[in-house]
Amino acid sequence: MRIDLRTTLFVAAVSLPANVLTAYAVSSVAPDSLASVESFSSISDPTARSAAYFTELGKVLTSPRCLNCHPAGDRPRQGDEARLHQPPVERGADGFGLPAMRCPICHQGANFGIVPGNPIWHLAPREMAWEGKTVGEICAQIKDPARNGNRSLASLVEHIGEDHLVGWAWTPGAGRKPAQGTQQQAGELVEAWVTSGAMCPKP
Repeated sequence: MRIDLRTTLFVAAVSLPANVLTAYAVSSVAPDSLASVESFSSISDPTARSAAYFTELGKVLTSPRCLNCHPAGDRPRQGDEARLHQPPVERGADGFGLPAMRCPICHQGANFGIVPGNPIWHLAPREMAWEGKTVGEICAQIKDPARNGNRSLASLVEHIGEDHLVGWAWTPGAGRKPAQGTQQQAGELVEAWVTSGAMCPKP
């Protein structure tokens, strides 16, 4: 009986589905870090490995640093709590606010005190909103040029890995927790995801 039980446990262990192994690979690093691309090499199934790259990147995409500027509505959010922006502001036609309350009025070229800044501070376009979506849903959206700012997969690598405004997420200033890992690591994950077929985790 003892031998049969061991055999059963061994068979169950070696036949774990790939998505369980993927979850382990993603969860085995600290919450404020990003796993390296190399750490996913133990996932033999190329589809599962590609989805795992994006699942790890999802830590960044679902952090307040990204979600606050990709809101479901027309008001940005702020802080680690993702509270509605105060003072109350609106997206406006171009994402830079309403005529009487433009983003650059308060948000200057760089962080100043508790006010974040960047030369082109603005909200992501409405079609790029992913607040409230799963990582799988964000993945499907980010692959769709109609919902990703008309970007190709190759340009997403540059956008996430090198764009200066996106890079603010890792240097957000006083009172805000940076996005996980580094921008370089995020860029490497996006590149690995794209070159491995850009597969999405389940919604």
